[in-house]
Amino acid sequence: MTDPIGVPMSWPGGGPRATAAPASAETPWNDVRHWMRPGTLQLQSLPPLSLYIHLPWCLKKCPYCDFNSHEWSATAVAGEALPEEAYLDALRADLAASLPLIWGRTVHSVFIGGGTPSLFSPAAIDRLLGDVRAMLRLEADAEITLEANPGTFEKDRFRAFREAGVTRLSIGVQSFNDTHLKALGRVHDRAQAMAAVEEAAMAFDTFNLDIMYALPGQTLADCEADLRTALSFAPPHISIYHLTLEPNTYFAKYPPALPPEDEAWDMLDRITELTGEAGLQRYEVSAYAREGHQCWHNLNYWQFGDYLGIGAGAHSKLSFAHRVARPVRVREPRLYMERAASGNAVVSAEEVSRKALPFEFMLNALRLKEGFTLLQFMERTGLPLSSIAAGLAQAEQKGLIARDAVRVWPTERGFDFLSDLQELFLAD
Repeated sequence: MTDPIGVPMSWPGGGPRATAAPASAETPWNDVRHWMRPGTLQLQSLPPLSLYIHLPWCLKKCPYCDFNSHEWSATAVAGEALPEEAYLDALRADLAASLPLIWGRTVHSVFIGGGTPSLFSPAAIDRLLGDVRAMLRLEADAEITLEANPGTFEKDRFRAFREAGVTRLSIGVQSFNDTHLKALGRVHDRAQAMAAVEEAAMAFDTFNLDIMYALPGQTLADCEADLRTALSFAPPHISIYHLTLEPNTYFAKYPPALPPEDEAWDMLDRITELTGEAGLQRYEVSAYAREGHQCWHNLNYWQFGDYLGIGAGAHSKLSFAHRVARPVRVREPRLYMERAASGNAVVSAEEVSRKALPFEFMLNALRLKEGFTLLQFMERTGLPLSSIAAGLAQAEQKGLIARDAVRVWPTERGFDFLSDLQELFLAD
């Protein structure tokens, strides 16, 4: 789940919109001189840079999904194959047009999200990563993650993705219970999920399982059974999300009956207990990992690092000496391919306003158990500490954060009431 951010966080697939003035109509979105002009922010250094690549198609749109994903079966002409080559051409052109904004910077991680990226063939992923390496300065040991769904699983397919250069697989299991999988509209069943995870464990040194809880009809015992099954594969990383009814989804229009809130809290408490017993530590609100297996790419989002997002509907966050920019690509896949070919896939390129930066930073950094350093806030936003002094004082008074002379971190209460904590930093 990316995020995405359609994840309820600042994901490149659909993060929160910045409140800012866009570049003028006469100024190309990739004119680096526009972004490098003098301004009120003072960034002393640039944060680490990641690359997000959006592959928008899936076999079936899930009723809870608010990501920019499109059913291939619903859009394809009868017998037409997935347009891998045409879409890869568009991605290469999109990346080429973006190079002026990131020239000379090293990319530390790549995340291929969707949609269902594992619909693309291993040969297509091999070509994609070859293009990335040819055009960017990619860290030698860069983390390269591919999202995969068990419904697209075939024997040895995951191993072929590994041979193409993927170093980390993220598998959208969601549940091992056939009844709950059907309620979620998933295209796979328990047996396919088990086979996919087994294959991933053999093919990859590190991988992630996406699990959801508080599902329609789910009990605490059901949730525990799901988690115990997931943990039986000894996954290095698990992302566990509370099912939420997002706007503009089928579930929002036809909401299912979900477990009461107190039962959902009991599920989360049990999840935290069982993952801890299995040696996974909760390092972010929804992420649990063994030592050394935290997702570096997602950590970069949460630490307010930079990311270039390419592909249909992808969002970016790019820092310059005096401002932070958020370019956004066109959402519809075929229109994206048409516009990317001419280097014009971006539909808006807004500058994050000075007053919005504290909230945008906290929306990410306060998701982390370790929080953030005060120096990190100044470096990533170009703002003085006085800009968050009042919010920190209120948060501490309410028992939502703890802090020392160097670092700020959410308390257990702050984790439980994270939205309330983050909202303290909204501009008036």
